[in-house]
Amino acid sequence: METVVEKDRSALDSRLAARLAALRAERGWSLDELVQRSGIPRTTLSRLERGETSPSAALLGRLCTAYGRTMSRLLAEVEAEPARLLRRADQPVWTDPASGYVRRGVSPPAADFDAELVEARLPAGADIAYAAPGVAGLEQHIWVLDGVLELTVDGTTHRLAPGDCLRFRLFGPTRFRAPSTDGARYALVVCRP
Repeated sequence: METVVEKDRSALDSRLAARLAALRAERGWSLDELVQRSGIPRTTLSRLERGETSPSAALLGRLCTAYGRTMSRLLAEVEAEPARLLRRADQPVWTDPASGYVRRGVSPPAADFDAELVEARLPAGADIAYAAPGVAGLEQHIWVLDGVLELTVDGTTHRLAPGDCLRFRLFGPTRFRAPSTDGARYALVVCRP
């Protein structure tokens, strides 16, 4: 028997699949053109758009880059009608099936605001690399709440402990790694340029 959480996740995955297909259609791109823009194999893209598989954080990051969107914006686009107040129980949670990375959208989604707040959890040993940002020049603030996070930005690796905050503009590849046995929990503030 499917739980409420599993039903919610299944519904979110279905809406995400539909939105990914719609984004490609809006641009008039073939699957082959999206393959060229994202570097993701055609069969994987087809399965994602049909909702047969959930994207990993790395795949979703590559799609966001191709579509010029932040991950927060893409996920907000598949949520129900946005509210001004978003209670913890109603905050959308997405889990990367490949790494176990958990992303909670803390801020109520809104197209007319430039900043978003996200809570992220990386399990011990998780290692996620993004080839490029969804939107070049994003300002990000990473504030570690628990555990240790190794974050590589512009070729420099920063080891962040609880209470540490790193602020940067994102133009190139990044890598998030949780080297400790406790994993890492951090707040991420994303500000569109």
